[in-house]
Amino acid sequence: MDIQVGDVLEMKKPHPCGCNLFLVTRVGMDFKIRCQKCGHLVMVPRLKVERNIKRIHREPQP
Repeated sequence: MDIQVGDVLEMKKPHPCGCNLFLVTRVGMDFKIRCQKCGHLVMVPRLKVERNIKRIHREPQP
């Protein structure tokens, strides 16, 4: 799955604050994602993130 830094991931399950949108700030074996509502940073293994993605929101590249 092609996920890049700066993408916004819409997840199947929301963060405890109620938001299900996360900004990708680091990519590798683990993803560092930031909740768009409360700003909480979470490090999550790649497999767990890829299983729980509903949609990827990406800015169009010129």
